[in-house]
Amino acid sequence: MSLATDTAARTDRGAAAVGDDVIVDLKPMWIGLAVLNVFYLIVRVYEQIYGWRAGLDSFAPEFQTYWLSILWTEIPLELVSGIALAGYLWKTRIRDMSTVTPRQEMRAIVDNAKWLTAYAVAIYWGASFFTEQDGTWHMTVIRDTDFTPSHIIEFYMSYPIYSIIAVGCFFHAKTRIPYFSKGYSLAYLIVAIGPFMIIPNVGLNEWGHTFWFMEELFVAPLHWGFVFFGWMALGVFGVVLQLLLNIHRLLGKEGVALLT
Repeated sequence: MSLATDTAARTDRGAAAVGDDVIVDLKPMWIGLAVLNVFYLIVRVYEQIYGWRAGLDSFAPEFQTYWLSILWTEIPLELVSGIALAGYLWKTRIRDMSTVTPRQEMRAIVDNAKWLTAYAVAIYWGASFFTEQDGTWHMTVIRDTDFTPSHIIEFYMSYPIYSIIAVGCFFHAKTRIPYFSKGYSLAYLIVAIGPFMIIPNVGLNEWGHTFWFMEELFVAPLHWGFVFFGWMALGVFGVVLQLLLNIHRLLGKEGVALLT
């Protein structure tokens, strides 16, 4: 076989591989981000309408209808969703990482980066937007219950949602990428578990506001736990560095195999 023919054959195989098995496909990520953002915009509009209309008196019948019904629905739904996602990713895991081709590994790395992007957006909504909103709400409205409209959305909806996505990030890396399957990445444990620990910190927050510190000051020691665990999301820089090191390894030593 001539050199030209061999080159053409390799090119055809590479083109076929690209067509059949695309490494970078951002469409699912953009769809997921659109769904997440639209969902939270709808939630915010709901808050604007029913927060003032039905959320000021926890003993009123409309509070039970418009707010507590959300609370009792979201908690079991989120618990089941998190367990189901972790179970699915573990059930469909790659059992023999030695069979993973460079192309498959590269695609898995890109997919994990997409998971992390969704996680970042979810953390913005939960740990930034709704958290800042909660402080404003409680400096404006006197609470008569720990399960305020703002808390029902912030603590019991937005925090669990980003925690569920964190489960997806971690288990995807652990079950699809050979590098992360060999042990436990400290950076990934920090970025996945750290922000989740804000949820147990909610208990301390509610206890403190009930029995100790009534005023909603952002700088109060009672709120330091939120900052401490929230900043653990910065561990994502370590995770991205590990992903980039693996990309460098694949392109540097096995880059040709990505096209075959």
